[in-house]
Formats: sequence, C-alpha cells, structure tokens
Amino acid sequence: MGKTITDTSRPRFLIADDHTIFAEALRALLEKTYSVVGVAADGRAMVAEAARLKPDVIVVDVGMPSLNGLDAARRVKQQAPNTKFVFLTMQDDANLAAAALELGAIAFVLKHSGKQELLQAIDHVLHGRSYLTPRLRAEDWVATEARARQFSKELTPRQREVVQLFAEGRPMKEIAWSLGLSEKTVEFHKRHIMEAFNLKSNAELVLFALKRGLISVNPEPAPDTNQTS
Repeated sequence: MGKTITDTSRPRFLIADDHTIFAEALRALLEKTYSVVGVAADGRAMVAEAARLKPDVIVVDVGMPSLNGLDAARRVKQQAPNTKFVFLTMQDDANLAAAALELGAIAFVLKHSGKQELLQAIDHVLHGRSYLTPRLRAEDWVATEARARQFSKELTPRQREVVQLFAEGRPMKEIAWSLGLSEKTVEFHKRHIMEAFNLKSNAELVLFALKRGLISVNPEPAPDTNQTS
C-alpha cells in the first residue's frame, strides 16, 4: 500500500486493482490532478480502506479477487453513500454496466480506452453525472433496469461471494474462514448453486463466474501516464 496523502484541496482517490503495474501506472496518472490516498489489491481490502481513508472517488477494477469490484462498491455505498465510483474493466458487458448504474452516478470505462476518456469519465462523476463508455452501443441501454435485474437475479450476495471464491480456486477451509462460515455451510451454498444452475463440474462453475463478471482472466493493459496538451 502506498503512503497516505492528506492534501484536502483536491478530490481524494482510492485505487482498487489487483494488478500492481496497472495500479502504479494509474496512480502516476491520477496524481497529476488529484490526491491518491491509497491503493487496495482486492475487494475486501477496498472496503476496509474506504472506511479508513474516506475517499471521494474509488477507481475500481470489476474483476478483483476475494470480492469483486461491484459487490465491494455496494458495501462501500452502504457505509458511505456519497462515495463516487469509476469502474474499470476489460468486460464490455451491458448487463454489468447496468448493474453498476444502480449505485447512482458512476463511470464505466473499458481498460483499453485512452487516458483522456478515463479523465473525462472522472470529471463526469465528480460533477454528479454518470459516464458510460461509447464502446457500448446506445441500444444496450434501452432496458437498463431489466439488464441490471438480469445480471444479479437468482444469486444472493452471499452466493456471489461463494461462487467467486470457488472459481478463484480457493480451498473450502479458506473460503469458510474468509466468509466467517462453517465449511458445512459453504458446501451447502456450493451444492445449491451447482444444482440450481445445472453445473456439473468446477470448470462449469468457473465459466459461470466468468459470464457474471465475478472473475476475470484478461491481461491488464498499463495506462499511458503521459499527458497531452
């Protein structure tokens, strides 16, 4: 974790991304304009750091380990309703973006977008407006609320946690400890999910998690930190 910056004259940013090189490059870019108060490497750390550092904006990768960025943002929003979010992702999934929009004025930007688009998205969020990358087609937003329901339906927050951790290859004992549950309860959740969605193997569970944006296997591009005039 980087050092805490206490400059109160600029908006305070927390970066949440598990790819160190990307997070460092993003920090270098943002520090030219904003105060970056910290970096978190997984979703649970993001929730804890948000409570400790009280950032104005969190720039968060959707596909983070331990707890995905969307569910982590939901937890932060419950604790700090005024926190703003800029979601960065490799997934051009309208359902995922629509689910993020349920948090209010957010930005949804693809990681292979240029730095100017990211800065524009941040400016929108700081002024209370949502920003959706134009790489998603306009017709994708005709039924935003329905898409959001489709993205999250049938899985409870606890079930999403269980699916994500199993899909990441975490052992049963670690999952139980992480969630504060017994191994028997975790096994019950997994069995119920496998049966409900007709999943026959761990490989199918991983694909299930990928399709719902709970994990990501895409390589991460490093943002260009050189500003253009």
